[in-house]
Amino acid sequence: MKPNTYLVVMAGGIGSRFWPFSRTHLPKQFHDVMGVGRSMLQLTVERFQGICPPENVFVVTNKDYMELVHQHLPELPADQILGEPIGRNTAPCIAYASYRIAQRDPKAVIVVTPADHAVLREVEFQRIINQAVEAARENEILITLGIQPSRPDTGYGYIQYLDEGGADGIPAGLKKVKTFTEKPNLELAQMFLNSGDFLWNSGLFVWRADAIIHAFHQYLGDIAEVFDEGIGQLGTPAESEFIAAAYTRCRNISIDYGVMEKADNVYVLPADFGWSDLGTWDSLHRMGHHDADNNVVDGDALLYDTRECVIKTPAERLVVVQGLDGYIIAEYDNVLLICKRTEEQRVKDFVADVKAKKGLGYN
Repeated sequence: MKPNTYLVVMAGGIGSRFWPFSRTHLPKQFHDVMGVGRSMLQLTVERFQGICPPENVFVVTNKDYMELVHQHLPELPADQILGEPIGRNTAPCIAYASYRIAQRDPKAVIVVTPADHAVLREVEFQRIINQAVEAARENEILITLGIQPSRPDTGYGYIQYLDEGGADGIPAGLKKVKTFTEKPNLELAQMFLNSGDFLWNSGLFVWRADAIIHAFHQYLGDIAEVFDEGIGQLGTPAESEFIAAAYTRCRNISIDYGVMEKADNVYVLPADFGWSDLGTWDSLHRMGHHDADNNVVDGDALLYDTRECVIKTPAERLVVVQGLDGYIIAEYDNVLLICKRTEEQRVKDFVADVKAKKGLGYN
């Protein structure tokens, strides 16, 4: 563990595909999704113990969730919780954190992670992260972690790489990125899997602070200009007012589209450490503990002739299920969802309909 290694946790999303469990007032990163007694945010920060000193951990979230972050991470100083006034996707989020860290430590190496990932093999995860950190420390490169695909999943983005590890002084194991592809259809995803040179895009990044800020100047100059103007205000009492104004000038754009797909110094580190982004109910079914009938249950439930289901209900509610095959049964607060797992992409439509027909109390 080196003192100039930093962690940025992106924890501002709502996670609407995980409705009704993930809600606007309490998104999934603040829930115990895995049923282990710790929230996704807590598990994420704990995963980096031994990689990054506690004083170098930063969480970027919506300003409305800053108190929730403090409740879940009471040991984290308020100065390390960065509040966004409005959501502007990942590029402004990463720019804010990177400029803030660079002002404090110009030699910083930054790991960026979402707050809602699951990792089953944490020792291997830490080995891969440390490998990426050391590669970024010695080279002005932008590294993303690519997950070895196990199926033609249409819910992930894909990274195609060139087998050029070890060239031009780049450490062996890193692969030069050729293309990024957003969520493909099933036929294309199967072609990617068959080709053997595609990885899932994990959304985990590693780079030096100066390298990513340089990339912002090259590819997202408008956002770089905004944060350049506020360098003297970051880390001071004037920061909050500056950020409130800055975000009104920032485009809504992802770091993938704004920087990673355009830069010529992007490398991917292939990894396999039992990863899932836990973005959907089906991903929870894949990652959870299965009973003899391949059900994943978190709650007090009696099941009869039921298989391939994911059931997540309040502990104080007894649930009896008979005759279901491949369903989501999820209850939280004032909403019960019963939906075929194969139709889970419709959850966002359900949320939109509920908002339109039933009001804001259910979203």
